[in-house]
Amino acid sequence: MTVPAYLSLHSETEKKTTLDQALRQVLEEQIVEKKALVDDFLSLIYLSIDGVTEGICSATTPFLLLGDILDCLPLDQCDKIFSFVEENVSTWKSNSFYTAGKNYLLRMCNDLLRRLSKSQNTVFCGRIQLFLARLFPLSEKSGLNLQSQFNLDNITVFNKNEQESTLGQRPTEEKEDGMEVEEGEMGDEEPGAPAPCSIPIDYNLYRKFWTLQDYFRNPVQCYEKFSWITFLKYSDETLAVFKSFKLDDMQASKRKLEELRTAGGDHVYFAKFLTSEKLMDLQLSDSNFRRHILLQYLVLFQYLKGQVKFKSSSCILNDDQCSWMEETTKLVYQLLKEIPPDGDKFATMVEHVLNTEENWNSWKNEGCPSFVKDRPVDDKPKRPTRKRQAPEDFLGKGPDRKVFMGNDELTRLWNLNHDNMAACQSESREFMPSLEDFFEEAIEQADPANMVENEYKVVHNSNYGWRALRLLSRRSPHFFQPTNQQFKSLADYLESMVIKLAKELPKDLPSEEIKTGEEDDEDNSDTLLKESNDSPSMQNKLVSNQQMDEIAAKLGAQWKTLAGQLEIKAAEIREIETDSEDVDMQAKLLLVAWQDREGTQATVESLVTALNAAGFPKIADILNET
Repeated sequence: MTVPAYLSLHSETEKKTTLDQALRQVLEEQIVEKKALVDDFLSLIYLSIDGVTEGICSATTPFLLLGDILDCLPLDQCDKIFSFVEENVSTWKSNSFYTAGKNYLLRMCNDLLRRLSKSQNTVFCGRIQLFLARLFPLSEKSGLNLQSQFNLDNITVFNKNEQESTLGQRPTEEKEDGMEVEEGEMGDEEPGAPAPCSIPIDYNLYRKFWTLQDYFRNPVQCYEKFSWITFLKYSDETLAVFKSFKLDDMQASKRKLEELRTAGGDHVYFAKFLTSEKLMDLQLSDSNFRRHILLQYLVLFQYLKGQVKFKSSSCILNDDQCSWMEETTKLVYQLLKEIPPDGDKFATMVEHVLNTEENWNSWKNEGCPSFVKDRPVDDKPKRPTRKRQAPEDFLGKGPDRKVFMGNDELTRLWNLNHDNMAACQSESREFMPSLEDFFEEAIEQADPANMVENEYKVVHNSNYGWRALRLLSRRSPHFFQPTNQQFKSLADYLESMVIKLAKELPKDLPSEEIKTGEEDDEDNSDTLLKESNDSPSMQNKLVSNQQMDEIAAKLGAQWKTLAGQLEIKAAEIREIETDSEDVDMQAKLLLVAWQDREGTQATVESLVTALNAAGFPKIADILNET
């Protein structure tokens, strides 16, 4: 016995759901008991990965388990679990896991980053960022700053009150009474250490120097006139300090670098600057600090001069600003080359990195297209082929000029006539029935004497109705005749057409005996037919210009009431009110707009009907009389 496909699919889904729930239940028990080790959690995740590979487990189950584990464990154990996640990055990028789990992994990493401290867990945060960079492709837009937004929350705090400043005070003023500095405790300089700052550092220099960080934080300020003047002034003074106070002691810097290497110490990087006034002279003597500041200038200049897609149209530099930036850029590179150690190599590397950054900016401006290029289909060279000649009988050039179509039936049909157009116009291909034959059954059913219920009449058959409409459009003049009678359904319309056809077609059944079965419908149908036959001139007579003038004068300020019955849109009504302030002219414009829209359908009968519906029967009677 063969199991239906939908039953087997349903059972496979149930199996996966059952196993998913079992794995999550085991994990929940381990977490509640608090006896499981990290290895136990990892074993459970390995089991779910094998289940996905074998097709007996949902692809999202390993990621759900990882998310539950990381949410319940402390940060020290989360570090071990995340090491497992990093080691299996190739597994997450495979076809079985990537599509189903990329959003789960991204959410899991963001949750971890929110729990971690950027100052105390810096390494762990960096590992998470590197993992995301390895997991997602370069063209993944979720990890890109597409709109070139700045981190405006990175505010550099420094002393802005000159009264509280300690700069310019002599060191002896800071000593307390009875306190002496022992020899070698402070003030002794190491041999080869950089000399103290030769330029006096006052509060103005301190304030201007750290104020520049606000421009590096938000470069858009440089496009403002007064902000640019302030930035230009402060930058000239700061770079003048860098230029006059140079770090010339190469031996001291090299010896310090060698000590770090031999001691196995790592380079320490601080995310925030130390803005204490007491550290200002030491910072100006530090090569890494100088490089950070000068590199900020180069990055700022690259943004100001670069083409950024989302930059405002008002962010434009004038010629003086561009020339100053070019001169300052040369000065910054010269200062970078003079900073020991290996200033030339560092400056060359910075220039290369910034030039490469231009390519990334261009890529972002183009909408971040994928780096994977699809190979065009037509790359393979085509071999020249010689066209083989067809036999004469295939082309219809044989003795009997018979064309073979590859199939007996197609060959027979094709060769019925040598001229295909003439064959299509043959009388034998006339399949359209006459009105008498097609509507014979409907006319008989319309006779009340036959007592046929409405639900059994052929006019209620949708297929019959569609064919009847096509036949009426080809052979009956009533199909395109305008009428104000509204029909609720296609069957009602066909019944009215059957009544008209019964009176016109030569039949044994008298047309007076064909009725719809209800007195009201009979009166309405007979009245409409009588009006249609007795007064065809009124149906086809168009409204004249003189008649519109008379109606407009009588309507006056009440023309908007008629606008609703004429189906004039609100926008057209507002336009009429704008064109003229005279109410009579507004009423005339309303009728002109209706006439332009309806064309040949703008008849006296249509306007009379609209006037009666709008509550103007007297005006309608006057129009009938004229």
